[in-house]
Amino acid sequence: MENTLKTNIGEIVAEDYRTAQVFKNHKIDFCCRGNRSIQEVADKNKLDAELLLKEIRNVQNQSNGDNIDFKSWPLDLLADYIEKKHHRYVEERIPVLTQYLNKLCQVHGERHPELFDITEHFNASAGELAMHMKKEELIVFPAVRKMVQAKQNGSKMEPLHFGTIQNPIHVMMQEHDNEGERFRLIEALSHGYTPPADACSTYTVTYALLKEFEEDLHNHIHLENNILFPKAAKLEKQLADPS
Repeated sequence: MENTLKTNIGEIVAEDYRTAQVFKNHKIDFCCRGNRSIQEVADKNKLDAELLLKEIRNVQNQSNGDNIDFKSWPLDLLADYIEKKHHRYVEERIPVLTQYLNKLCQVHGERHPELFDITEHFNASAGELAMHMKKEELIVFPAVRKMVQAKQNGSKMEPLHFGTIQNPIHVMMQEHDNEGERFRLIEALSHGYTPPADACSTYTVTYALLKEFEEDLHNHIHLENNILFPKAAKLEKQLADPS
């Protein structure tokens, strides 16, 4: 893909995930808000668009190494990967972070009242993500697998009970936006996950885990918003009109 200032950043990361680091360095959201062009994000963040494009090209020109080309994966394999890697990660990390944040509020909350806000936002996110992932596992991913199977078998796709795949995808993407915004608030409240001078080891570990959680969420949302969902919508159209 030839990158220009009009190219959407989500498409760039979908082609080469290593470029995500360029956007992370400039605090540019490439997952929930990946439908913006290089020019748009440069203007928004007061960056030189040509220099930003140069940074992206420099990364793309490096040896691929171990970069995983998720865009080339079969859709059902990608859905399995997201569920087994990212969904399980969220399920495992939530109780750990909940316990740590509650402890920090008890011990450090008086001196650092922002901890109560961080904990409130994280708890809200934990509840929403649990329901969100179940909807994906019970509705979206099974529909994707059915479409892939129909294409492989050359069989007619049975109508989805919720109409088009675009309906649940629209809901999922809106929920992604909500969680992305929630974690932007958590990052701001924690000063970029920087522990205060009087932080204990639990404080430091908790902030490191929160940062890791947000990064995993970005990767998770990117795979869905920029690769799985667009390809699923395209496959649905192909099955409806094989010609």
